[in-house]
Amino acid sequence: MTIDQRLDELSRQWMEAERRGDTQALDALAVPDFTLVGPLGFILNKDQWLARYRGGGMVTHEMSWADVTVREYGDTAVAIGVLAQRAAFQGTPADGRFRVTQISVRDGNRRLLASLHYSPIAAPPARP
Repeated sequence: MTIDQRLDELSRQWMEAERRGDTQALDALAVPDFTLVGPLGFILNKDQWLARYRGGGMVTHEMSWADVTVREYGDTAVAIGVLAQRAAFQGTPADGRFRVTQISVRDGNRRLLASLHYSPIAAPPARP
């Protein structure tokens, strides 16, 4: 299986688990010291990331991952793509399209999420 196929599988499992709010699956897909950087710059450790789904605080209705480029550095892979989601956090819409950097590490024959970094998508600032 190529790195692209492994990362496609990891991404499919991650998005499916988020849509289901499946904290057991998300826990199994991420390293113990997983870190998420949200689109507004906030940071969540693994426990905080999983806690958003416990009790239904975070609800993801739809999620897609496209325009992905992958670079591999030994046991680490960096995938950058566009994530589109229809979601809500504590009843407040959290819909959007984000540029996401997904960092994964090799664990035997599978890959685990080490970090996700969400950024708003906007045009570069105009030159003065």
